[in-house]
Amino acid sequence: MDLDDFRRDARAWLRDRTAPRTAVADGPDDVSIFHDLPPERERALIHRAMAWQREKFDAGYGAITWPAEHGGAGLGPEFEEAFNEEQALREVPADHELFRVTVHLIAPTVRIAGTPEQREKFVRRFLRAEELCVQLFSEPGAGSDLAGLATRAVRDGDDWLVTGQKVWSSGAQFAEWGMLIARTDPDVPKHAGLTAFLLPMDSPGVTVRPLRQMSGGASFSEVFLDGVRVPDRLRLGDAGQGWKVALTTLGFEREISGGESRVGGGWRQLLPLARRLGRTGDPLVRQLLADVYIHERLAEVAALRDRARPGGTPGPASSFRKLHWVNGMARAARAAEALLGPSLTADTGERGTFSWTEHVLGAPGYRIAGGSDEIQRNIIAERVLGLPGEPRVDRDRPWRDLPR
Repeated sequence: MDLDDFRRDARAWLRDRTAPRTAVADGPDDVSIFHDLPPERERALIHRAMAWQREKFDAGYGAITWPAEHGGAGLGPEFEEAFNEEQALREVPADHELFRVTVHLIAPTVRIAGTPEQREKFVRRFLRAEELCVQLFSEPGAGSDLAGLATRAVRDGDDWLVTGQKVWSSGAQFAEWGMLIARTDPDVPKHAGLTAFLLPMDSPGVTVRPLRQMSGGASFSEVFLDGVRVPDRLRLGDAGQGWKVALTTLGFEREISGGESRVGGGWRQLLPLARRLGRTGDPLVRQLLADVYIHERLAEVAALRDRARPGGTPGPASSFRKLHWVNGMARAARAAEALLGPSLTADTGERGTFSWTEHVLGAPGYRIAGGSDEIQRNIIAERVLGLPGEPRVDRDRPWRDLPR
């Protein structure tokens, strides 16, 4: 298909279904990084995002680079970029982290690691956002050291019995499925004893408890697993290969960092705010705004350069994207702090002021999410630059013998 024809058709399709995005003098109120919504409003937001994805998918715009066997259009990344550019000009439903995890992380992971039956059952369902899937990775004692996790899965005939606790599980209270990493062999080194599963979140023994964040919302949850029975047919990849499956998912997570999703505030919100406050002549403000603008443009260039090829798994270079995205959030926060000063500390009702608190408080969270900044730098040093690895005393020791 000709790219210009595709863009013209996409523009017409969007025009028939959405309104143009209008500029608001003060910038939009919502510049939050993590949602601070009552459960019913957050659920409604998720349902709108799911409905919009299904509408796009059925029209051929929801999985543009995916092959036809999964309902995709089988086109190159330049077509997806063209559609995203056109969509950015329209008022469309906001997305949600759980939605992004399902469509951009779990669906491609199942495509790579799943059995033919799993791919047939789940990939299209997740791509079309018919059901959503949460990551069940981190634990209270295993965050950056994810391979040290302690949730156990013990084989019991055709099932596995899972017991343990997960934490920082974004959107778990709204998910139908969970992608679970559990320890199935404690007698081998920690990376070798993990297995991945797809877990129905309504299974007996699953308890989800939302966690209140300092930014106000409760989009994270802790998930307790008490003798949860998971059929072996829902095992994702071979037993003992869970670390490889987890790295696949984390690679996709880093690859989409700083992509098209509108998370937090940036240049588009900061410039009108500076104009309204009469601060565009301030040399310090101008420098901060220029810094945010340049950083965002470089992120767009990186996205075009590093976009994963259809069917490919992002490599270690995706850690650059993750770090760049986190740094961009911090730069926007610094600019907002310089513009607003004390207005960040109390809600006076003035539009576009105190709402930036949700960005400032939320930005540090992404220094941890998807692998901490320190982990990203280690990946770049060892797997991109070829530097010697950090000394490790647990490489060849069974997990059971490691201090905890």
